[in-house]
Amino acid sequence: MMKLFLLIGSLNAFLSVALGAFGAHYLKQRIPDKIDVFQTGVQYHMIHAIALILIALLSDKLANSSMVNASGWAIFIGIILFSGSLYALSLTGLKFFGPITPLGGLSFLVGWILLAVAAYK
Repeated sequence: MMKLFLLIGSLNAFLSVALGAFGAHYLKQRIPDKIDVFQTGVQYHMIHAIALILIALLSDKLANSSMVNASGWAIFIGIILFSGSLYALSLTGLKFFGPITPLGGLSFLVGWILLAVAAYK
């Protein structure tokens, strides 16, 4: 799992930088009223991409690796739901994506709690 989370984290960090540049250089003039929503997605995307890289590094160090792995999957799902819904909301303006964002936030919280429990055990 270590290599998988390192790969997923690295690819998500790359994607976060690319989307941040896309937002700053292309979208800023095209969706000025929604660029803050897009940038929030980018910020949380990068923070949690780095978290996935840290989880990859910790997966061999902590005894409870199944809980660490579950933490990584929860955080990855959080990136998809939270950041993905913010990207979609800002780009399309469809309110449908708004209620998905808190599910991603909840997934982030679950991931962090699972990592804390794994560290405690």
